[in-house]
Formats: sequence, structure tokens, C-alpha cells
Amino acid sequence: MSTPSPLATPDEAAEFLRCSKQTLAANRFKGVGPKFVKHGSRVLYKWVDLHAYVEANTFQRTDDRPVAV
Repeated sequence: MSTPSPLATPDEAAEFLRCSKQTLAANRFKGVGPKFVKHGSRVLYKWVDLHAYVEANTFQRTDDRPVAV
């Protein structure tokens, strides 16, 4: 049995965040969204950063403000 990778592909990250790979790419360009890792020309996401992004963007009220991660 192999150990799960600590890194997610854009496909896995998009599925986890329930968005498209194009949205992730646009967010990288804009400097918003989860942190990412560049390995050569590949883009990867640390699972811990994806979970932190979700936590940082979890709100109690509609007028809550996001916090920087």
C-alpha cells in the first residue's frame, strides 16, 4: 500500500474545491486562491494549504470579511 501524496494535482484541487481548473489558473494569475507549488512547469497544491484556504474562507455571516492566508 502506498502513502498518499502530500501534493494535489490541479484536477484533485479543483475537485476538492468544487471549481474548474480554469478557475484555479485564473486565481493563481490574480494572486488569490490557495497557495501553490511550482515544480518546473507543473503546478501542485499542498493538501494542508487547500484545507487552510477552506478554513480561511469559512464564514458565519454574509458580511464577514475574509482573512489573508
